Amino acid sequence: MNRINKAVLLFIFYCIFQTAGFLSPVAAELHSEDLTDLSLEALMDISVHAASRFEQKTYEAPSSVSVISSDEIKRYGYRTLADILRSIRGFYVTYDRNYHYIGVRGFSRPGDFNSKVLLLIDGHRINDSIFDQDPIGTDFPLDIDLIDRIEVIRGPGSSLYGSNAFFATINIITKKTLDIIEASASASDFDTYTGRITLGRRLSEATDILLSGTMMGSRGRNLYYREFDTPEQNNGLAEEADYDRSGSFFGRLRYHDLSIEGSYISRTKGIPTAAYETIFNDKDSRTTDRRGFIDLRFNRLFIEKTLNVAARLFYDYYSYDGYYPYDFGTPSTGTNRSINRDIAEGQQLAGELLLSRKFFGSHTVSAGFEARYNLKIYQHNYYDSPGHEEFVDSRNSSVWALYMQDEFHILDNLILNAGLRHDHYSTFGGSTNPRIALLYEPLSGSAFKLIYGSAFRAPNAYELYFESKESGEKSNPDLKPEKIRTYELVYEQYLGKNIKAAVSGFIYRIKDLISQTLDTTDSMLVYRNSDEIRTKGIELELEGRLWNRLHGRISYTYQRAIDGSSGKIISNSPQHLAKLNILAALLKDRLFAGIEEQYTGRRVTLQGNRTREALITNITIFGKNIIKGAELSGSIYNLFNSRYSDPGAGQHTQDEIRQDGRNFRIKLTYAF
Repeated sequence: MNRINKAVLLFIFYCIFQTAGFLSPVAAELHSEDLTDLSLEALMDISVHAASRFEQKTYEAPSSVSVISSDEIKRYGYRTLADILRSIRGFYVTYDRNYHYIGVRGFSRPGDFNSKVLLLIDGHRINDSIFDQDPIGTDFPLDIDLIDRIEVIRGPGSSLYGSNAFFATINIITKKTLDIIEASASASDFDTYTGRITLGRRLSEATDILLSGTMMGSRGRNLYYREFDTPEQNNGLAEEADYDRSGSFFGRLRYHDLSIEGSYISRTKGIPTAAYETIFNDKDSRTTDRRGFIDLRFNRLFIEKTLNVAARLFYDYYSYDGYYPYDFGTPSTGTNRSINRDIAEGQQLAGELLLSRKFFGSHTVSAGFEARYNLKIYQHNYYDSPGHEEFVDSRNSSVWALYMQDEFHILDNLILNAGLRHDHYSTFGGSTNPRIALLYEPLSGSAFKLIYGSAFRAPNAYELYFESKESGEKSNPDLKPEKIRTYELVYEQYLGKNIKAAVSGFIYRIKDLISQTLDTTDSMLVYRNSDEIRTKGIELELEGRLWNRLHGRISYTYQRAIDGSSGKIISNSPQHLAKLNILAALLKDRLFAGIEEQYTGRRVTLQGNRTREALITNITIFGKNIIKGAELSGSIYNLFNSRYSDPGAGQHTQDEIRQDGRNFRIKLTYAF
């Protein structure tokens, strides 16, 4: 869809609601507290929800926690959730020119689809039911301008959330609704344009509605790959094959204790890397992902506000459609082009009930029940010409779970947090996982956290059932869950009102890791429970404010993730990560400069080589209310044009996939 069509649709969207009298002429910003303007003493009172599924102070959470505010997102010029995660201590991101993949504490195996991090939007699970994938790039279903804050909860969370909460849980909390008409547009390198319009109305004290739509389109880069540098393959240049386009919608209606929230995105991405040995420089090589959900919620306090009852019923939809062009011709027969269609669809209906109550002034007890039913798990692979069926499979499955947690204040400065959850899957049976944390505050402003936990990740439908003789893959319905046990010691120290230091030491033990291996009996690829991984490391972070005009944080992570049998460093695992973030108020409350430095150490590739180190500098100038109601920002990413690459996966001919050099973005947001 061209830029004119996008602008027309956005204008029509605005006019319909304005004409209908839906919007008040008096507009205000979506509500979001500016965490960067708070002192560190005030930040101690910031609450998180995802760590225990009820509100608690960050220093009382049974985890090492990071919180990113909407103001940081704006002032650092973040474009996607992947950009945000790159800035967080202990996290790194890999991009294969199609999807972005999360690395946490040294673990991001090539070919894994982000299945070991649980992603939530307002507590709603986003991981799909086919691949367990977290969408964190342009396929993320929420415009990041609608984010109020992001809670990053490190460590296993299966005691509360079940599968996928393996290394971390990320909860995206959306902004509250006020009367607002807001439009936003941006332009970037590679003919990339985005447009958003958000419409909100507070109808009464207990009723409000929010609707938002976003469109994005990008021509993408022309990319050179030396692995394909032959005259027959355009001398290794992939032209106009890196395109990216999407449209998304988010809506919420709240009435007293009831709310309904929904999201939908359709995103198509060209694949310039000729993955899976497809034809190089073929514009038909692409994937289309569509995902959406509708979530009906009830939340109310009973018994003199000591008992909280939270219930939800939701429906999830996900579909994947891959177009992969192949040439089955020979020198004698000539070109014989055929499109391989790889299709998947998942539909899920689920419900949950959570009760939380305080007892005797020292216990906060939570108990919950969750049930998910996969109405449809469908996978289909075929070639269109000549018609050739490779694989088709349709089934359903279910899972139910019971969990309980107790936060017990043994003393005023000593807390025991213990939780246990049992999940039962129709595919493989049950898994039971505990988490125990002891939190001690010897002095005001000091906190020690000693944490033990276990988690699991259930084998997904793709790993269990997909097979294709043509591509040399076969199913393994006997897969077991992969498991992790973790031990972590966290020390947090507030120094005066404006400085916070944090140190975390961790040890991870992963067993029955699900990996794709070669079966020597038939030379077929199959997923098996095989690898064991041992990880240990330390994270250091210092955060502070100076003169009320400078806010920043600096962190360093050392991590060593090794294969249990060989003792070697695993692939795509940097031993060193370092990050520096500085926000400077150039004109108080009006003009800001955001500067980032991100260092990623060398990583082992699948072919046993090592990527070069990467040091990336990003800078953003952000202006607010210089013109009333307007926000304007300009960003330069990879300012010094550093050359760096991410390791490729098994589907790539390239051992390393080069990342973007210097690029820019200009963005304007206006509240009417």
